Amino acid sequence: MAQRDRRDFLRLSGIAGIAFASGLFPAHRASAQATGDFHFVQFSDTHWGYKGPANPDAEHTLEKAVATVNGLANQPDFIVFTGDLTHTTDDAKDRRERMKRFREIVSVLRVKDVRFMPGEHDAALDKGEAYKEFFGATYYTFDHKGVHFIALDNVSDPGAKIGDEQLAWLAADLKQRKADDRIVVLTHRPLFDLQPQWDWTTADGAKAMKLLMPFKNVVVFYGHIHQEHHHNTDHIVHHAANSLIFALPAPGSQPKRAPLQYEAATPGKGLGTRDITIAATIKLEELPVTKG
Repeated sequence: MAQRDRRDFLRLSGIAGIAFASGLFPAHRASAQATGDFHFVQFSDTHWGYKGPANPDAEHTLEKAVATVNGLANQPDFIVFTGDLTHTTDDAKDRRERMKRFREIVSVLRVKDVRFMPGEHDAALDKGEAYKEFFGATYYTFDHKGVHFIALDNVSDPGAKIGDEQLAWLAADLKQRKADDRIVVLTHRPLFDLQPQWDWTTADGAKAMKLLMPFKNVVVFYGHIHQEHHHNTDHIVHHAANSLIFALPAPGSQPKRAPLQYEAATPGKGLGTRDITIAATIKLEELPVTKG
């Protein structure tokens, strides 16, 4: 993120973010410069419809985050929501009402290239039926400035599987790629076994990783665990994003997975969106939620 944008963001939020860079696509420095650096914003686990003590401001948090991103001087090329757009409900009518309201709120984003993905809260109870009505396909690919993006669905199957059909689709897509192509995978659940007892895994994630392993320049961005987490599977790097609504404990740090207690003194702690700049290296900037 440019220094000017950084100052503008801090003015909007009043809370410092966390910046770090990790090596990615080092062999593609020249081609990255030729196609142009770019950045995008990742929202994850917005849980529209959540009501509870972990975030007493949940009804307004998404709107504030949208306003914060709209206020950035350097607008992102596109925005992606990596799942759990809405909070789960057994009532099919309520599920659709939440998705409708979510879509209304994010429609005011200045950037109109917005990509959506389901989380288990959106899709597991009806295998993605309602989600598809509002947001379309649950998995897809797109290309942007020399980078190939693959959005995977590991939530519509209630067994937390990608499934044979989608894996065959992934294999067919990857057959069209060269070994040194730059690939970004977007998913909701982690593709590795982070904490299976807490549902922080994908049942057949190893099969997807096997398909991706021959490619030299792959990075995975995901959500689901409501916190920053960084992991390597050999040369493939996985980055988890904060939730916008409530934080969860570190993997295995307590007997049960439960939202962390809300702290009135630091209302935005552990929450936010992420700005990702892709060039010869990839830079991730955590963008906290504006509170007030």
